[in-house]
Order: sequence, then C-alpha cells, then structure tokens
Amino acid sequence: MSESVKASVIPFVIGDDAEAGENGNPAARLHLAEAVRMAEAIVFASAEPVTEKQLSQRLPDGVDVPAAMAELRKIYERRGINLVRVGDAWAFRTAGDLAFLMSRDSVQQKKLSRAALEVLAIIAYHQPVTRAEIEEIRGVETSKGTLDTLLETEWVRMRGRRKTPGRPVTYGTTEKFLDHFALEEIRDLPGIEELKGAGLLSTRMPSNFSIPLPPADPDEMTEDEDPLTDIDLEELGLLTPKVTEE
Repeated sequence: MSESVKASVIPFVIGDDAEAGENGNPAARLHLAEAVRMAEAIVFASAEPVTEKQLSQRLPDGVDVPAAMAELRKIYERRGINLVRVGDAWAFRTAGDLAFLMSRDSVQQKKLSRAALEVLAIIAYHQPVTRAEIEEIRGVETSKGTLDTLLETEWVRMRGRRKTPGRPVTYGTTEKFLDHFALEEIRDLPGIEELKGAGLLSTRMPSNFSIPLPPADPDEMTEDEDPLTDIDLEELGLLTPKVTEE
C-alpha cells in the first residue's frame, strides 16, 4: 500500500460493541478488542501480507490470533477496504466492487502469452511439477523464457528437486499468485464445472477428463521431493557463491 493511500485512509477505531468474545467477561472482550486494534495497525503498516505466526510474535501473549483476525475481517467487510486472507497471511485490499476507482492509477502490465498462461495453469493444478512433466501435459516443448517470465512475475517459484535421475527442479505457485487471483488457498481454484460455466472448457470434453485436486499445503515437500540447498540455489543462479578468504 502506497504512502499516499495510507495517508488518505482514516484509521478505524473499534468501539465497545465488539461482538467477538461476546460470551466472555468484559475484561476478555476488552483484551480482544485491544488485540484487534494492534493487529489492524500491524497489517496496515506492512507492505506485504502478514502471517498469523508473525502476528502472534508481535501481539501480547495469550491472544487468540484467529479470533482477532476474524473480528477484524468482519469489521472491514462492508468498508471500502477489506481484510483478506492470502494463504496463511492477512492483508488489506481495496473492496472488489470498488476496484474500478483505482484503474486510472494502475500500472499497465504486459499480458502473458498463451504459452505462459498454459504453463501457469498446469503448475497451479499439478504442483509440484517439473519442466518435463509440464511438456508432457502440454504436448509441446516449453521454452526456458516462458518459465523465466512466470518466475519474474513472482507467481511461480522453484520449490525443490525431484528424487529422480538428474534431480529436475520442481515448480509451484506463491502467495503472490493467490493474492493476485483473490484466492485464500490453492484449493479455491475453480473445478471442471466452474471452468465450463466460464467458457474456459469445451462442453464436449472426454468423459474421463479430470482436473487434479491441488495440494492442501503447496509449501509442504512431497515424498518424492528434496528441498533446495544452498548448492542448488548457487547452481540455479539464485544465490551468490560464497567467496573463501585465503
């Protein structure tokens, strides 16, 4: 969120009628209300989505972080700015029905090629997936430039190496992918019927056609994956080699 936008937003102060913790005693309600205000300040001041782990580290001990965030989300649900969940993190975003107001100030972004969109869709639904597996699904060769473009958008990341000969790199989506497409988690991706309804799939698809169910936790390593080591990162050009002093 830009500084100009932050400066124009009037801070919202939670009143004494906070509904969260309504079954508790007044002291508990006051404690939750204060925790909500603190969480609001933390998320508002952050340029990136804030995880619940980060919130728990900065909020007072004993605070029920999920309850505090649920209350804060409820407070903002009818406002021009909404609190949205991005994976396991939280961020403030312009309400969806008011996005048109920001169009004049938005940066014109280059559209992805059809090949890049196809690769992105395959990675989203099939992750973790290797370049060879992407090519097998598409039926055509995938250029390194296509994958580089997706990595530059920060919607896709190198997540590990497959435990097979050659140890190919596996790819997966990021929280920025979820944020851009307004998804709370990867399992919120549309299914077959939703895709057909949107005209993105032919109604005459083969009867045995199916879409794989994305993983519940895309960050968790699978049994046939190894995490990337510093040596792997150096080989992939993602980490500057350490210089040994003589």
